[in-house]
Amino acid sequence: MEKKRILFEDLGKKEYVTTFNYQKRIFNNIIQKKINKIFYKEAGYLIFVEHNHHIYTIGKNGKKNKHLLVSSDFLKKINATICHTDRGGDITYHGPGQLIIYPILDLDYFFTDIHKYLRLLEEVIIHFLWNNYGIQGIRKKGNTGVWLNHGKLRKICAIGIKISRWVTMHGLALNINTNLQYFNYIIPCGIYENQKVTSLKEELKNFELSLNDVKCRVKKSFKKIFNVEFI
Repeated sequence: MEKKRILFEDLGKKEYVTTFNYQKRIFNNIIQKKINKIFYKEAGYLIFVEHNHHIYTIGKNGKKNKHLLVSSDFLKKINATICHTDRGGDITYHGPGQLIIYPILDLDYFFTDIHKYLRLLEEVIIHFLWNNYGIQGIRKKGNTGVWLNHGKLRKICAIGIKISRWVTMHGLALNINTNLQYFNYIIPCGIYENQKVTSLKEELKNFELSLNDVKCRVKKSFKKIFNVEFI
């Protein structure tokens, strides 16, 4: 099968709202081209970024009063902010030490199946974890994302997306060297009292990882699972 061509961009460290506006422009541009029936060779974009500040984002189905566990004054104390966004899902945390992956893809070039798209996003992380670190990532029935289950069930990657006219935006938040303390102040998407959030650093016994190295490895997994080439 011929590989789809997608544009890859690593934004380095960026503020959340700036990155959101950037991907929104790309998303709207692809949709406008589809409406105007303008042919383009690329099937979309893959954007990597590390958000350089502490922020809680709340999706369209989010319940701030129920799932945010601290006051506005406390958020100021821990240098965290809140942003409502247009992805699916509930509240989650973004911050330093976390790899954020934003695929902005035209699924007409791949398949028009939201369920399949979400499962392939999970598969990228499952493939990455197993092939690089021998860590078995799993899916949890009824909850999008990637979990670990040797010992206590814990979530290592959150996923929240938006799709319009079969164009995707938003994506994955993979905890690498993330300060997990910030998850204690919310009830993240799909997490319950007997579960928790983890990071790759914690799973590797507090071994600090190079985010640039992780990016290269995740990029290879994305390339394989989605059968794409980067330009």
